[in-house]
Amino acid sequence: MRNLEQEKEKIFIVVKIIEYVPNSVLSTTIIKKTTGNVTVSSFDTGESWTEKISPFDTFIQVIDGKAEVVINDHSHLLDTGESIIIPAHSRNMIKANVRFKMLSTVIKSGYDEVSI
Repeated sequence: MRNLEQEKEKIFIVVKIIEYVPNSVLSTTIIKKTTGNVTVSSFDTGESWTEKISPFDTFIQVIDGKAEVVINDHSHLLDTGESIIIPAHSRNMIKANVRFKMLSTVIKSGYDEVSI
């Protein structure tokens, strides 16, 4: 994964930040902070991320193509422009039945909030 943040105060087109590479999954960090990060990824047809569990909620938005997001064994098919939130502590996997690009946003703050 490339960890090159985008230049601040400069306009860019997210879908053009990353290209498709045959038989590969590529990821580039757009912004990374201690409280979370935003990453853009491209998946070639047939590629996937192995199943994992994150301690944080993860927002997924498909920006090109179609993705399959599996959360706790439930499959969700997302088209371009559609989004889903993967709940913290859920088993999840992302698959490319056809190639696609996505944004993922992880927010790491807010779990220790105290009610007043």
